[in-house]
This record gives sequence, C-alpha cells and structure tokens, in this order.
Amino acid sequence: MKDYIVEYIFPEYDKNEPAHSISHIKYVIDRSFELVKENELDVNLNMVYTIAAYHDIGHHIDSKTHEIISADIMFKDKNLKKFFTDEERQIIKQAIEDHRASSKEEPRSIYGKIVSSADRNNTVKACLRRTYTYGKKLDPNATDEELFLRAYDVLSKKFGEDGYAKFYFKDKIYEEFLKELRELLKNKENYIETQRQYIKKLKKENKI
Repeated sequence: MKDYIVEYIFPEYDKNEPAHSISHIKYVIDRSFELVKENELDVNLNMVYTIAAYHDIGHHIDSKTHEIISADIMFKDKNLKKFFTDEERQIIKQAIEDHRASSKEEPRSIYGKIVSSADRNNTVKACLRRTYTYGKKLDPNATDEELFLRAYDVLSKKFGEDGYAKFYFKDKIYEEFLKELRELLKNKENYIETQRQYIKKLKKENKI
C-alpha cells in the first residue's frame, strides 16, 4: 500500500503550491503517527497513513473545497480496494472531508480528528513561511506588507485566544507552539516585523 502511494500519489503534489506540497504531506503523516503514539490510540495505521497521504491531493483544483475534492479522488481510486474494505474506505473518505480546521462541525471519527490535529503547524517559523507562500499564491500581485497583514489576520482568527483551531488530543508540541504564537500575536507591529525579517532571510537563502 505504502509503495503504491509513494509512487503514484505523492507525485500529484507537485501540482500544489508550496504550502500544500509533498513536504507538507510527509509532515502530516509523521505528526499523525506521533499523535497516535503519544495518545496510545487504537487505530488502523494503514488508514491513518492513507488519510494523511490523500488529504490535500485536490488542493490545486480548488482550495476552497479541496477537502471534498480530495476525498472524492481517494474514494474513486480503485487501487485502494486492494487494501481496504468498503467500510474502511468510507471512514477514510469522511476523515479527509472533515480535516479542515475551519470546519464548524467536529470530525465524525477518531481518524478525522487525527488528521485535523496533525494538519496544524507546530512551529512559529512554519506559520510565518506558510501564510506568506499561500497568500502569494492567492494574490501574486500583493506586496509583502499586504501579505504580512493578511497573515496576521489569518493566524489571529485561527490560533488566537478565541481562534477556531481545535484540540482533540494531548499534544505537548502543539501546546508549546500555541503559547509562543499567541505571545507573538499580541503585538501586530512586532508580529509583522518578525515575519518581515524571516521572509527576508528565506529569500536571501533562495528558500522561497
């Protein structure tokens, strides 16, 4: 199963912008397994891997509905019938549909909660980079200062004291990250200057 996904599914992520590239997918896979281990969850690890591997595959088609598109691509992949029952495939589909942090409804299964939790950034630097590159993709003509302001607004709504990002499991790494990011978000000017200097550094190193 893993060989099939690595050979045929991973290359599809070359179509996505950097914030949702294969490096992000591998990150979500690793974080999913870390959450399973830390919380001693009794789950099917092949399902966990597959959910993380497919969860953003349709992002380049339409970012606003990518969770539905990605779930549909997975469900129509006949090769997965070799590895999962119809019931398991349905659970995988629902988990992908439910993974967005902005969703108003709680994921329908433990698998949806795992991928939703694993999909979150867990370092401030990752947030600074990801919000910038994704903002650039949405509006290529925006100035850096406009992108920094957008990023501040996005991160405040998602990770602020009353943000919509949800906790589903014990996660020490995420809790430490959230504390650090919230402290940075307390001062808009300080946040923007921090992102400005970090993006300047990444550009100088040709990393974005």
